[in-house]
Amino acid sequence: MDMKEIYWLDELSKDYREVVGNKCANLGELIKIGLRVPYGFALSVKAYETFMEQSGLKEKVDHIVEKETKAGLDVDKEIDRMIKMSATIREAIEECEMPPDMARQIGEFYTGLQKKVGIPDVACAVRSSGAVSMPGQMETYLNISGESEIIRNVKKVWASAYTTRAIVFRLKSNMPMSYAPIGIAVIMMIEANSAGVTLTVLPSAGDLDRTIVEGNFGLGESVVSGDITPDSFIINKIDMAIESRSVAEKTKMVVFGETGTIIVEIPETLKKTPCLDDNEILEIVRIGKEVEKYFGFPQDMEWVTDKRFSFPENIFWVQARAAKYTKKEAGKDEAYVADLMLQLFRK
Repeated sequence: MDMKEIYWLDELSKDYREVVGNKCANLGELIKIGLRVPYGFALSVKAYETFMEQSGLKEKVDHIVEKETKAGLDVDKEIDRMIKMSATIREAIEECEMPPDMARQIGEFYTGLQKKVGIPDVACAVRSSGAVSMPGQMETYLNISGESEIIRNVKKVWASAYTTRAIVFRLKSNMPMSYAPIGIAVIMMIEANSAGVTLTVLPSAGDLDRTIVEGNFGLGESVVSGDITPDSFIINKIDMAIESRSVAEKTKMVVFGETGTIIVEIPETLKKTPCLDDNEILEIVRIGKEVEKYFGFPQDMEWVTDKRFSFPENIFWVQARAAKYTKKEAGKDEAYVADLMLQLFRK
């Protein structure tokens, strides 16, 4: 396969996982099977490698790590040294100039994205897309507008491959420090009315006949704060009956700020209102079943409803991957999904 540095998402498929990372490849596959995915583009692992090599950062990172570890380093006890090493590497990456050709390519794709969606300076999510599993270790930046800010945040995502946690993971896994097969998804932001996840299996019971849908108003990141309990619905996949609905008293949600995102109070009239109506719940389940059938195994998927569109065009998909499920004690599904959402939205 001839590897490029940047692809449109609709050029990708599951065959590109090692090229652009799992998240980007899966988004491309979802587009191919007809799901509504926000417009966007993907920086490949090659783009990261080009950036590190042309900027001289590869040698610089190796030098920093060698200096810190040559006299020995106990990664479990010397956390202050690990934090210092992480900060030094991340600062070096974030402050380094983007190579001119790479900056030009990113600018051209961002300009193309603005033309596709017809929105000048369209706000984007800049999300990591690892080609190897490093769960929760790289970062995502939301509501980023303008070419220079897109480029600045691309570097921040690359730098997040060197969080303290990620460095410890590499050292314990005997991975080369400069090895970071990380792709990046740059996708337009959805004007979210609500967001959440669905799993096409009840994970703790291993019940393949039921789906669970959870969510909140605003962007999905509200769950990370721990301040809200999401709405939760369990649906029978065979007869599509909503067998259980738990509508929480939601207090906070994450919305666009002037830049980035902010946490705001949910209006009093919405606090006890379901974040999805029944049609939306069942459409999410219907699509989840189709994706499960297509891939041949249960899925966990992130959904967002866009307040600018009417049903069913308002439902967008921003993530899909194989669901993890094991037989556990009954009644643990909600806790499992809350933990899963924390992992998903940290990426």
